[in-house]
Amino acid sequence: MARQAALSILDQVLRRKRMLAHLPQDPGLTPPEAARATRLSLMVLRHLEPLDAVIARFVERKPQPAVNALLRLGTAELLIAGEEPHGVVNAMVALARTGRRTERGAGLVNAVLRRVSEGGDALWQGHTPQRLPGWIGGPIKKRWGTEVLRAIEAAHERGAAIDITGKAPDVDIPNAKRLPTGSLRLNATGQVSALPGFSAGAWWVQDAAAALPARLLGDVAGQTVLDMCAAPGGKTLQLAAAGAQVTALDLSDTRLDRLRQNLVRTGLSAEIVVSDALDHHGGPYEAILLDAPCTASGTLRRHPDLPFVKSWTEVEPLTRLQMRLLDHALRLLAPGGKLVYCTCSLLPVEGEHQVGAALKRHDDLSIVPLDPQTLGGAPDWASPEGGLRLRPDLWPEHGGLDGFYMACLTRDASTA
Repeated sequence: MARQAALSILDQVLRRKRMLAHLPQDPGLTPPEAARATRLSLMVLRHLEPLDAVIARFVERKPQPAVNALLRLGTAELLIAGEEPHGVVNAMVALARTGRRTERGAGLVNAVLRRVSEGGDALWQGHTPQRLPGWIGGPIKKRWGTEVLRAIEAAHERGAAIDITGKAPDVDIPNAKRLPTGSLRLNATGQVSALPGFSAGAWWVQDAAAALPARLLGDVAGQTVLDMCAAPGGKTLQLAAAGAQVTALDLSDTRLDRLRQNLVRTGLSAEIVVSDALDHHGGPYEAILLDAPCTASGTLRRHPDLPFVKSWTEVEPLTRLQMRLLDHALRLLAPGGKLVYCTCSLLPVEGEHQVGAALKRHDDLSIVPLDPQTLGGAPDWASPEGGLRLRPDLWPEHGGLDGFYMACLTRDASTA
């Protein structure tokens, strides 16, 4: 069941261009089967090109898509997951024989996967990690060079751990690693909700990089703070835990459901407003956190399906929206207030360039220089204009982190 579901997921992502997170749960799967199906599909997507390179050794021409999907999944299980060869080959052949589009390819599936199992680890040694599409890789190469681009691709292949943000700074979870920034990093996979402290609302899941922007606002206790694009809500929880009077604003009522659930679970409070951020006219707020909609190109460690679904055509509309959101946020900010702009993107046009352009547009705006070491970060996180540029290849000694850009801006207190 899990393998069949994984094949269906791969078809939805690769052929129908749908993000895995947006796919409905298969009601016929048990939770463990659903989790395995997700793991299998992500494993294939994370290594698609090197898997195809292995398969190409044993076929004269590329198999038709449905058969190729079986070969990709079987090869991934053999070479990456290290599953027992006999069971994998038999399972894939059986799936081929029961599929209308694959029954004629059962013999090919059998032959190729047997060759792969015979070749073993030698076929995978020295493989090249999945390349980034040009619309992501090109700007990275231009900004940081080929060496950094290859290092980011290698970091994407390694995947990402699960990070935890505590309601209180001293929250602890057995066998979790305390990162220098204060986040906890889990050392094993499993059911997160079964871990100590979850039901008591002592913590929530949040990547270590995503936990930093809220901290740039400093002491927000008692302040009115707008979390401008709040869903799924991790930053709102941070701000509420720090004692702020938070307004959590987002266009998607559905995506805000997780925040509502977490507010109840943690016993924290925030005002939730479902609205287009550009139509919001509250405030003035003493602090604003704008985690702007973006390409999410910094999250590929967690979402290897993204490059197969999104494209370069989304970049320009997003950058225009980011500019509009930044300008509107400044109109909602009290004089002397702080605004943190951030995106989970690796593209400078969604980060450094946006802040540089905003500083040119607004004479009363300045950047608050950030020292990453005061946050527990590394010196190479510092960006020349005063923000922070985080990349998946950085912090390797701790297991890396998502790609993120963040900057803290402030308006002149004398602004009317």
